[in-house]
Amino acid sequence: MTPPTPLRPALDRAVGVHAPGRLHLGFLDPSGSLGRRFGSLGLVIDGVETALTLRAAARQQVEVAVPDADGAAADADRAASYLATLQRATGCDTPLQLRLLSLLPAHAGFGSGTQLALAVGRAFAQLHGLDLTTRQIAQLLGRGLRSGVGIAGFDQGGLLLDGGPSEDGRPAPLLSRVELPADWRVLLILDPLRQGLSGGDEKSAIAALPRFAQADAAAICHEVLMRVLPGAATGDFASFAAGVSRVQQLVGSHFAPAQAGRVYASAAVERVCDWIAQQVETGIGQSSWGPTGFAFLPSAEAAEALAARARAAGIVDPALRLQVAAPRATGALVTSQPAR
Repeated sequence: MTPPTPLRPALDRAVGVHAPGRLHLGFLDPSGSLGRRFGSLGLVIDGVETALTLRAAARQQVEVAVPDADGAAADADRAASYLATLQRATGCDTPLQLRLLSLLPAHAGFGSGTQLALAVGRAFAQLHGLDLTTRQIAQLLGRGLRSGVGIAGFDQGGLLLDGGPSEDGRPAPLLSRVELPADWRVLLILDPLRQGLSGGDEKSAIAALPRFAQADAAAICHEVLMRVLPGAATGDFASFAAGVSRVQQLVGSHFAPAQAGRVYASAAVERVCDWIAQQVETGIGQSSWGPTGFAFLPSAEAAEALAARARAAGIVDPALRLQVAAPRATGALVTSQPAR
């Protein structure tokens, strides 16, 4: 890595970062039938985020504001590892206090690992006056090995399409960014009792899957380019929703063998999503490895009404949580203030 360009250090200040979550709506071609693997479609959303502050301190420490939260200890360890990696790579070894204020649910389909890494990296760079791009931070911390939508979403939000990572390890290039109509909403179906695949388990699962058919990859690309993106750009909800659902059908069927033969990681989430698909016109599916399911609706009123109907119908397991989220057109919020 080329040493970052020094700017003006701000070690007398505290840097705060609020990094939004994202939904991963599907890969274009997991097997690379034309030579380039993956390629991703994703959406940045409001309502779930990783938030932290970083400042100079007498000794290095990582604190969690809500230590009893699920995955808090593991996230604290990961954040400490990210800090150590950044300090070794840059030579900026001033002791730091990192405080984790809120955390994305781990391995739930929101890109928690990437957003934590990028938030730590951006705070570190700003505090030390280092000219590091988000892509450089991601590469340094080992993020974006398959999908680039979390990296692009950290910078600018929106509905994002990437072209898959390069063979030399560089994160995927951003090919398209479209802002969804502000009125549209996503009904999230969360299962706190389950987690999606990650790490070594995810790599093993992908390696064990059969090759993705070129015809299916072509169909996904056609859906994305001729229904999903144009629908989002013109406010044609029906076209957008139909395209998202078809992409999810094709991708979900391919990855089902790694999820006990199911398209959804959570049977409880699957039950709700199947019911929703029979009730309304929607783009529906699972974000990444789940277990979070999603359903797109044309308005907040429609989303809230659908959530109420699902609960009244008795198909929402008591362990599930339904949440309405808005599409987000901006990336992470970075602030700086005098350290106390």
